[in-house]
Amino acid sequence: MRIAITPSGGIDRRPERGLTVTATGGKLTKVRASAGGKTVQGTMNQGGTVWHSTWALGVSEAYTVTASGTGPSRTPIVKTASFHTFTPKQTFVTQTIEGYHQTYGVGMPIILYFNHTITNRRAIETALQVKSSRAVTGSWYWDDECGTAPTCLYFRPHHYWPAHTRISFVAHLDGVQGAPSVYGFHTLTQSFNIGRALTVTASTTSHHMTVYRDGKVFARWPISTGRPGDDTPNGTYLTIEKANPVDMKGPGYNIEVPWSVRFTWSGDYLHDAYWSVGEQGFTNVSHGCVNMPPADAEIYYKMAVPGDPVTITGSPRAGTFDNGWTMWFLPWKRWLHGSALHEAIRVNRSGSVFFHPHVNA
Repeated sequence: MRIAITPSGGIDRRPERGLTVTATGGKLTKVRASAGGKTVQGTMNQGGTVWHSTWALGVSEAYTVTASGTGPSRTPIVKTASFHTFTPKQTFVTQTIEGYHQTYGVGMPIILYFNHTITNRRAIETALQVKSSRAVTGSWYWDDECGTAPTCLYFRPHHYWPAHTRISFVAHLDGVQGAPSVYGFHTLTQSFNIGRALTVTASTTSHHMTVYRDGKVFARWPISTGRPGDDTPNGTYLTIEKANPVDMKGPGYNIEVPWSVRFTWSGDYLHDAYWSVGEQGFTNVSHGCVNMPPADAEIYYKMAVPGDPVTITGSPRAGTFDNGWTMWFLPWKRWLHGSALHEAIRVNRSGSVFFHPHVNA
């Protein structure tokens, strides 16, 4: 029997290939591999002849491997190896917008920012593992026009997350080649929560907004949206942030606005507009924001968290993708095409698995 370990010595300059142990003329019984005190995860094939690491090998690491097996005579065989992975000259950093154990709305995607343009996108997607306490189907979507980084990557479920879902993800990017000669050098992990379902539909023509909480109508309030020329743009946005007050400046005004919840980068908010209460419910007079009665604005502000969906309807002005968290602008079919693999992902408590969906819309 022969056991082969790849790589088995010296400096490994292809960590993205991972670690492979192969048995010829017998079967493997156990493989142990580690680096920096951490065990390397891997899986054995059904025949017990090939073991391969689940993820890429980390860069700038010293690895030790011990493989055990038996041949036809049942004589145990043990082989060991040690090697180093190289230190790349160029690396990329990945960050996420989600905070540890923070609570977000049902529309909140996983948002990853890369500080380098990513071209090897299939390798990145296959290195990402998502878990969810409620089963969902979702997909990744690449964005090169996100404004905050050279490349962004989002995970969104087909439909909104179920309320009160716990989500975690691990980006096994250490050793993954994201672009020619540019490697990841760290593993990114995060856990966050989805809170109650809170959604808003605001009509620029009826001059009212309907608030739904946990699937039921919570309130219907009068509003005033953007006046002609400053029309509030259509689309399903997500709330981004909130403050009480927000200093708003524009042509002819500079005012501290109470109970303000932002939904576009260009400065559209749902907010208290005590100065336009007489027009709310009847006509559009704002500079693009959704003006609300003071008491109603306070109630909504205190319930809102980042990622709550806000849908604007009836406007003559179309919304602009990437002006805010606009991931829900895209229908499911287009969202799937934004994945480098063009595959959907089944997510549950155990993890995530790619599959090829049948999409008709």
